[in-house]
Amino acid sequence: MTVTLSAKEIIQQLCAKFPGVVEEAGTCAVLVKSSAVAEVAEYLKTADGLKFDYLNYITAVDYYSYFEVIYQATSLEFNRSIVFKTRFARDNPNVPSVVKVWQGADFQEREIYDLFGINFEGHYNMKRIFLWEGFDGYPLRKDFNR
Repeated sequence: MTVTLSAKEIIQQLCAKFPGVVEEAGTCAVLVKSSAVAEVAEYLKTADGLKFDYLNYITAVDYYSYFEVIYQATSLEFNRSIVFKTRFARDNPNVPSVVKVWQGADFQEREIYDLFGINFEGHYNMKRIFLWEGFDGYPLRKDFNR
């Protein structure tokens, strides 16, 4: 018999497994420290009772004073999804890559790099995917002027 965990129980598991990593938790999303994104992703994918084995998407938002990267993952076995996100300063746009956890992150991380200039540390092929290598700037940043 499979026991269905509530969002609150999943957040409690994350807090217990990674003390101090969960910065904010609501009914819709969990905010984690950027340095722990890859470890949190690995846990969400592999932990018994969680098994968030499918990455729906990764996207990014520029809020002028900081960037936010948002992830949605789905457990096909338990028929549920989770949204987790991270924030970091504009002057250091780096976050660990989750491509080793979910191969589907490959092009999505490259797209975010190409359009926002956010570097995914540990990505094996971090280069532009839409724009040419000599393109100056990142067009989805709020401060991009052409």
